[in-house]
Amino acid sequence: MRAVDLIRRKRDGLPLDPAELRAFVDGVVDGSWPDYQIAALLMAIVLRGMTDQEAAALTRAMVASGARLDLSDLGPAVVDKHSTGGVGDKISLVLAPLAAACGAIVPMVSGRGLGHTGGTLDKLESIPGFRTRLSLDEARRTIERVGCVLIGQTDEMAPADRRLYALRDVTATVESIPLIASSILSKKIAEGITGLVLDVKVGSGAFMPTDEEARDLARAIIAIAAANGVATEAVLTSMGTPIGRTVGNAVEVREAIATLDGRGPADTTELSVVLTARMLVLGRIAATIDEAEARVRDALESGRGLEKFGEIIEAQGGDRRVIDDSSRLPAAPSQRPVEAFSGGWVTIDARAVGDAAVVLGAGRDRAEADVDPSAGIEILATEGSEVSAGETVMVAAGRDAARVEAAAALLARAIVINQVRPTPEPIVREVIVGVPA
Repeated sequence: MRAVDLIRRKRDGLPLDPAELRAFVDGVVDGSWPDYQIAALLMAIVLRGMTDQEAAALTRAMVASGARLDLSDLGPAVVDKHSTGGVGDKISLVLAPLAAACGAIVPMVSGRGLGHTGGTLDKLESIPGFRTRLSLDEARRTIERVGCVLIGQTDEMAPADRRLYALRDVTATVESIPLIASSILSKKIAEGITGLVLDVKVGSGAFMPTDEEARDLARAIIAIAAANGVATEAVLTSMGTPIGRTVGNAVEVREAIATLDGRGPADTTELSVVLTARMLVLGRIAATIDEAEARVRDALESGRGLEKFGEIIEAQGGDRRVIDDSSRLPAAPSQRPVEAFSGGWVTIDARAVGDAAVVLGAGRDRAEADVDPSAGIEILATEGSEVSAGETVMVAAGRDAARVEAAAALLARAIVINQVRPTPEPIVREVIVGVPA
């Protein structure tokens, strides 16, 4: 099949059949399609869209472009969670060990931060020695040992996605629900999961700013996942303000450990419990959400979740002692408080905080940029808190004093002081349950 013919068909609004989509993916992987033709088809998809059947076939071809973990011998409870990205979103660090402590098998492939949103891999790599780059064989052995692995996309897994994602990022073809869905699901399906809980963030700090856009993405992913044999449901969660009290890398690891130890912020704890419980139901470990939430809270209160996180850290080469001694995590030498300019009730804009984290060096504005694991933001007065003029609302910290000052200026603009107590948004906005796969 000639590349130009497939490009023309999609340009003219015609659907591509599974064989044509396989030919496209094969050309991406073996290099027979040059970047300019791949980019042309991607732009045609953005402009003309894809049917659910096309998107499912594209996802299937992307999974088949590489190796796939086979965890079927470990039972039906092979489940994962994916977040569409947020500010202060350390939920995976809490959820994965909690789910594993409750008996789930969790092969979690995560990404790095880009733009104003943080990345799970960057957070994990702030733990001294922690290895996120494992082969599929190493990942399998880790899962067999501790019931969970927290890694990045391997060289063997969905190689088509790596090239497509890199091109989408530089050709203005990111904003396409079929392409977003196939990118997410190709990696998740390659993990060998039977169930997936999708955390779709909604608000100023999310890639999907409205409920309608979030629903469209959730429903597309659920349909494509079901067509590929993975039972999926979506939880729409609020991202107008940062999650918890920290934004960064090592600071978020500290908060995750505190949460697993029963000392975490209420929103971090609630969201972790809600999402983990839905994983347990999808994995048939619990029959109902109420039963699942009781199991998760028991794992929190008994310390089994924290113990499991220590096991995961040790299994992936990290310093397990950080569980009991947070001073072993990177600490920032330069700090700058950001104060309330007047008295009232606080509202904090998540997007502005995420942008400040990038300025600090805790995030990245281009894929190849390095991050400062010690850089981060501590939130002392959370959304809805009453403060007095001059009271510290946030603290910016990092290695570079000039960056810290610049970030503090951005954080000052992220703070809104209201004269009437704001009504907090619910953390969980909506749950979209899919049909069985």
